[in-house]
Amino acid sequence: MIKTVDQTTVAEIFSINNDKIYRIPKYQREYTWGINDWDALFNDITDNDYGYFLGSYICVNNGSLNGTILEVIDGQQRFSTLMLLLTALYDKLSEHKAEMDDDDQNDLANLRCELANKKRQNFIANGQKKTEYKQRLFLQKQNMNDEDFSYILYDKGIITDQKAKPLNFGNRRIAKAYRHFGKLIEDEVVEIRNENHNITEVGALFSIVRKFETAVLVGIEVDTNKDAYMLFESLNHRGVPLSALDLIKNTLIAQAEDASDADNSYEKWKHILNCVGQDDYSGQERFFRQYYNAFREELNAPYPKTDKRYYLGYLATRTTLLDIYEKMIKDNYKRLLDDLSEKAERYSVIVNNSDEVYTYTEALQDLGRIAGAPSYILLLYLMSNQTKLNLEDSDLNAIIRALITFFVRRNVTDVPNTRKLTQLFMDIIAEVKMLQGNDIVQVVHDRLQIISAPDSVFEEKLRGPVYDENPEATRFMLCSIEAQNQTKEIYADLWARDNNKKYVWTIEHIFPEGENIPASWVQMIADGNAALAKQYRLDYVHTIGNLTITGYNQNLSNMSFDQKRDRKSKDKTKEIGYKNGLYLNKDVVNQSKWTVDKIRNRTDVLVKILMEMYKW
Repeated sequence: MIKTVDQTTVAEIFSINNDKIYRIPKYQREYTWGINDWDALFNDITDNDYGYFLGSYICVNNGSLNGTILEVIDGQQRFSTLMLLLTALYDKLSEHKAEMDDDDQNDLANLRCELANKKRQNFIANGQKKTEYKQRLFLQKQNMNDEDFSYILYDKGIITDQKAKPLNFGNRRIAKAYRHFGKLIEDEVVEIRNENHNITEVGALFSIVRKFETAVLVGIEVDTNKDAYMLFESLNHRGVPLSALDLIKNTLIAQAEDASDADNSYEKWKHILNCVGQDDYSGQERFFRQYYNAFREELNAPYPKTDKRYYLGYLATRTTLLDIYEKMIKDNYKRLLDDLSEKAERYSVIVNNSDEVYTYTEALQDLGRIAGAPSYILLLYLMSNQTKLNLEDSDLNAIIRALITFFVRRNVTDVPNTRKLTQLFMDIIAEVKMLQGNDIVQVVHDRLQIISAPDSVFEEKLRGPVYDENPEATRFMLCSIEAQNQTKEIYADLWARDNNKKYVWTIEHIFPEGENIPASWVQMIADGNAALAKQYRLDYVHTIGNLTITGYNQNLSNMSFDQKRDRKSKDKTKEIGYKNGLYLNKDVVNQSKWTVDKIRNRTDVLVKILMEMYKW
């Protein structure tokens, strides 16, 4: 069944010393990773030491010559993403060839050979031996994934087989991922050079390459697709390994047992987890990271000064978390537990896991909905020191409202980069420690405004395919517009979920988003011109002017405009189409047809509203 199991680095998987070709079978689902996945992979590797573990992958060797052609059955999303990332790094380095010494140029050539197999031909072309570079990883065929990837490889001078630019290339996920990695790389280079003024841009880029080349995966090679499927099922249905928090708990209880305090300590540990969310591991881990990072100065104060600035650790990350907490537990576990318990009770309010109601409770709910969790580190510090800092509840409400504005703009524009957020809020904590009351409110507001994208960039993004870029932020903005215009007579809880945890109220594309555009829509939107309708779909379907909110109804999407507008519940007693009484539908409900001009006009109206709602 299993032929080989190897722990390998990315550089070894795509080694220049072999000519392995990896293919993602055509039946595999299309490339689905989005901005959150791209950021997570990039940040996990760049924020941690060399040799970061990325997980496992499963390949099938179907008996090809020398075992050089392998089908990737599990791990295709990571393989695709890593290749796109390394390609973006190669492109950035290629811009600096003139500045490179011989070693740098050799390293660049090696990077190209990781991305493509080098094939030297025996015949003569133009008086020289011809060298060809062939694609090493072939992506799945769905949604033109492989065509888009092949074009990028050719366009960046990595493979020699000529590839034409696919139609509408820039609108698909492969191209978007590639562009996003280019931006992440540029930001990382700036950060590296700010920390080390002696390093060149080429040196900074190669240091990023090394981080990704040394990342580790466990590769499992099997004989057949049946074996791969059985192994995949087995791996995904077995128990998960101990988490960092499990190991921290075990260390804590072991320490408490020596003091005959295990039962009491375990009860306090359970209280802490209950406060931050009993069934939310990621939220629990985030609390333990944010607790240390928020109170880093105070937590390190009792320890001796060493050559390192912080005895316990510079920053709590997923990989440093265990080491930091083991040190604190072994030093004084009781003090740590008591402080964690107190802070966790404040955190329960922040994450809306408390029955207590405050002036700012509603604002905290919105902050969670707009994915503002990175700012909880700041709120944890402020709320834990509210009396000392002379902060009124109204001050906290103002700060949370400023954070909502910040995250709406950040999630739409991707400015600043996700990986900068922890340091941003730690810097704000350091600045407000010596301030009081309204001065703190002003400093938080000003620092967030300075680092945010300008109005021009925010507006440009709002006018683009905002739903495709960030559906969660788009839903939040549409719900916020609706909430601002609701009355007691016409009220709907737009965040309510049904028994299956699905939203009762969902985002609806007026002009359907599916690739197979219904004939009625081709006629309405493009006077029967199918090619023009497809182009309109690419250009306008995900813009905010084409979006609204309706009751959950999966059958609504491909209906004609009239059917969508006039749709009723099965018992004919409720309007579930555009006549549902929502403010967002007031400029849609009286239309007899839906056109590109109406999408543009509605976009103008909604963008103006959002620019006013989320202005500084």
